[in-house]
Amino acid sequence: MTDPAQLTQLCERLGASRAQAATMAAQLLKRADQLVVERGLTREDALRGLLEIVVKGRAGEVPAQFLARSSETEPR
Repeated sequence: MTDPAQLTQLCERLGASRAQAATMAAQLLKRADQLVVERGLTREDALRGLLEIVVKGRAGEVPAQFLARSSETEPR
């Protein structure tokens, strides 16, 4: 099974419709490829990090790296 097909299937299992899941999978792969270039990550590490964000977001959790950013940008 290809990466897009696997990611589409995962997004469907997380509750997205087939069309939404396909769009999400394409966006995740595109962003992972951007992170490879920008940060020098492997594609696997980039996808792992993005999928952690997706799963936590689906569960209503805020990943730690976003909590740190929000406290830096809050007005005093």
